[in-house]
Amino acid sequence: MSHNPLLMPVGLPDFENTRPEHVEPAIRQLIAQADAARQTLEKNAQPNWSAVEALTDAYEPLMHAWGVVNHLMNVANSAPLREAHQAIQAQVIMCFMRASQSQPLFEATRALRDGPLFSALSPAQQRTVDKRLLDARLSGLDLQGAARQEFNTLEQELSELETRFGNNVLDATKAWALTLTRAEDVAGLPQSLLAMTAAAARAAGDAQATAAKGPWRLTLDFPVMGPFMKHAQRRDLREQVYRAFITRASEGTHDNTPVMERILVLRARKAALLGFKTYAELSLATKMAPGVSEVDRLLEELRTASLGHAQQDLAELQALQPGSPVALWDVEFLSERLREARFNFTEEELRPYFPLPVVLEGLFALLKRLFGITVTPANGTAPVWHKDVMFFHVDRDGQRVASFYLDAYSRPENKRGGAWADECISRRRRLDVSTAPARLPVGYLCCNQTPPVEGKPSLMTFREVETLFHEFGHGLQHMLTTVDVADVSGMRGVEWDAVELPSQFMENWCYHEETLLGLAQHVDTGAKLPLAMFEKLKAAKTFRAASIMLRQIYFSALDLELHHRFTPGQGSIQEVQQRIASRTTVLPPLAQDRFLCGFTHIFAGGYAAGYYSYKWAEVLSADAFSAFEDAGLSDATRVAATGRRFRDTVLALGGSAHPMEVFAAFRGRGPQTTALLRHNGLAA
Repeated sequence: MSHNPLLMPVGLPDFENTRPEHVEPAIRQLIAQADAARQTLEKNAQPNWSAVEALTDAYEPLMHAWGVVNHLMNVANSAPLREAHQAIQAQVIMCFMRASQSQPLFEATRALRDGPLFSALSPAQQRTVDKRLLDARLSGLDLQGAARQEFNTLEQELSELETRFGNNVLDATKAWALTLTRAEDVAGLPQSLLAMTAAAARAAGDAQATAAKGPWRLTLDFPVMGPFMKHAQRRDLREQVYRAFITRASEGTHDNTPVMERILVLRARKAALLGFKTYAELSLATKMAPGVSEVDRLLEELRTASLGHAQQDLAELQALQPGSPVALWDVEFLSERLREARFNFTEEELRPYFPLPVVLEGLFALLKRLFGITVTPANGTAPVWHKDVMFFHVDRDGQRVASFYLDAYSRPENKRGGAWADECISRRRRLDVSTAPARLPVGYLCCNQTPPVEGKPSLMTFREVETLFHEFGHGLQHMLTTVDVADVSGMRGVEWDAVELPSQFMENWCYHEETLLGLAQHVDTGAKLPLAMFEKLKAAKTFRAASIMLRQIYFSALDLELHHRFTPGQGSIQEVQQRIASRTTVLPPLAQDRFLCGFTHIFAGGYAAGYYSYKWAEVLSADAFSAFEDAGLSDATRVAATGRRFRDTVLALGGSAHPMEVFAAFRGRGPQTTALLRHNGLAA
């Protein structure tokens, strides 16, 4: 193979020329290079900062190339790519494990930590050293002989199982479809959904499908399923779709039940090998929360504040359907009817006011006001993995500080669901040898909103606008970091339960009058969103807030229970789910509910024994936004000053200091739940 794009130096990836057949040869070569560099370092391991930098140098090319492969797995998945990924994944894991379990490098790092040079290091360098020592311990470095061998085998199997879990969910989602052919089947569905489902029917072979006459192809992809559950008047079809969704990946060749059970067994064993009582304790060793009891306390405080309000929410829905008890597949439909009645607008009515280009313009104007940065389009200057992907540069005071890709649209055939931000290139400067400027960060921002249809730009729901702001928060922490040490720059090194702080913080601006009216403009007429509509949107923010809060507490408590109090192999996971649901839901799940089989966050993502992080970080983000409220949201000068302080602490410092210190540097004190409960209309 003449040219392999994955062997390029760390920089913008050559997505247009990267093929599945490039993966194995490139990654094998980079593994060999990393191993050789590590062995050289081990022979002469020194307790100094240059050795820390040299280890980063050794593994950075592999990390970068493997990051590109994983990114393509998320946004351009295919059978050949999946095979290539699977063929080499275990070797990549073992390569990184050899570094994290290197006794000579561990001893040199510990000697640096305990020696005279440590006090001369910057806080970011000191934190890097401390984190590497903790990571080494959690990578099994204190284990010897058979225990080390068992740990390594277990890690490899866990990684393979987590990938299989995610693939099963993707495949099960893709395997299910329901084609509707009669007008009464689609009664109540918005025009945008009819257009999308007709397009899906055409893609599946119904060449004559139209939005007006069908057929219409339903899938479990959320941009389709979400609006369907809200608007479909046919209750039996809602039930059919709901039951398909909550039993995804729970039977046949895609059954995740045994995968999930095996994952829990291996995680419990991994924790025991490392000296922790439970996997939850192991998980919290790298988080901001001091321990499981503190997380339990937070969840219980929020549960108590939410439960009564959530019961009232359900009673309101029941009043709309006096003839029969509210079922789980009625909740979204009835909630939407109640929302329309109470606030007299629909999500679909708002869509024309949120064309993506205008939303981006308004978002970029906010970033300039708050953080003093300018975002400019740079399409065509970087290779992309799909023609719809956009590329942008970020400048501050006339100087380039970062760039990012935006992949906004849903592609269920090869792109995973949900929304996420990730790093393409991290900020870094070698502090020991170079006076050159820092390497600038580049980020990936991925959403799954409705693609442009019938010649119009992507028209966003208000929820999709919030999601875009959310992912931008992550992107800003990656891109506006001023930390030059690779391990703790940007999002790197930020404790998992604090990493959602900037993302959830950004969502608050969607309810700020100047910001929202600046990005809401009708796609056909150019008219601004009426002020009365904004007031309704703002009032609707606390609509069913308790029910939404309780749902997150249910997921968080279930995750913690499975990883802390449940003994895998003793009792049923479904029994645990029903027991936790009895305290944290007002409408219990069906006996057939297998939503855990599709719960990728905790079984295929990074949220194992960490799903509570959303709520933990929400407390931080609401409290952070209340600093702007204290300054006076209509006072541009004070808002800008507070924004610069947020930029120079939360966004700039990244993982270079403990998140409690970073929060206190911005807020002047520790976090409090008061603002979160007030923002959700749940304050006593």
